Amino acid sequence: MEYFPPALEALTEQFARLPGVGKKSAQRLAFFVLGLSEEEAHAFADAIVTAKRTIALCPECQNFTEGDGLCPICRSSRRDGTTICVVADPKDVNALERSREYSGRYHVLHGVISPMNHIGPDDLHIKELLERVSAGGVGEVIMATNPTTEGEATAMYLSRLLKPFGVKVTRLAYGVPVGGQLEYADDATLTRALEGRREM
Repeated sequence: MEYFPPALEALTEQFARLPGVGKKSAQRLAFFVLGLSEEEAHAFADAIVTAKRTIALCPECQNFTEGDGLCPICRSSRRDGTTICVVADPKDVNALERSREYSGRYHVLHGVISPMNHIGPDDLHIKELLERVSAGGVGEVIMATNPTTEGEATAMYLSRLLKPFGVKVTRLAYGVPVGGQLEYADDATLTRALEGRREM
C-alpha cells in the first residue's frame, strides 16, 4: 500500500487486526470509512469509543453489560438460578438465547484452555464460576464449550473441579445438524449422535 497516504495505511492496518479480516477486506473497509460523511465518520468512531468506555463484565456471569451492574440475564427474576450454562465467549450466549429453549443463567469463560496459544486455567474466569457454585443454590452446570479439542479439554477440566460440590455436570449433546445428510457427517459427529440418541 505504498501508493496510499500513511493515514489510510494506518486505518487499513487497524481493520486488518480484526479477526477474520484479511488485507483486501481491511482495505475495502478503510475505503468505505473514507467514503462516509464527516458526521457518519464521527458517529462510527464515537460508537467504538463509547462501547469501550461503558461496556464492562457482569460481576456474576462475566458476560458483557453496561456499567458495573449485573447484566439483564442475571437481573431477571424469570431466569432459573439453579442452572448455569458455561460458554467460552459472550457471542455463545447470543447463540443459545436465539433458540429460546434455555431459561437458566450463564457463565462466560472468555476463552478455552489452549496450551498452544498459551492460555491456561488462570487466564479464564474459572475462579468466579467456582465461587458461584460454592455459594450454593446451583443444581446443574451445563458445559456448552465448542466440540473442539480445546473445548472438550476445558469442559473435562471444569467437570473435575465441580464434582466435589455435588452439582450435576452435563455436556451439550452433539449430532447430525437439522437439514444435514448422514453421508456428509464425519465419524466423530456420527459417534456422538449415536451415543446421544433418545427414545421417540
